[in-house]
Amino acid sequence: MIIAAMTFRLHAPWAHSLKEKRMTVKSLVAKLQNRFHVSAAEIDEQDTHQIIVIGVAAIVGNNAMGDRVMDEISAFVEENTEAEILDEQREFR
Repeated sequence: MIIAAMTFRLHAPWAHSLKEKRMTVKSLVAKLQNRFHVSAAEIDEQDTHQIIVIGVAAIVGNNAMGDRVMDEISAFVEENTEAEILDEQREFR
């Protein structure tokens, strides 16, 4: 069993309140969970208005499958949010 984990750091310049940020986070996390059947949550910077840090984890059979899933998730995040991706980290555990 291999765990594929990703962390996205996003910048949302339009978010001027935590309420605006949370709406964006909640929507993106729900879409990720529904589309890819992964665990996803905001994992850092909860009190910063314009920075969003989302962690995603999935159980995969092998590294090749994990790479494919992470590529699909990365493309999905880029297409489904107006926030700019500042950083993306990937790892297998």
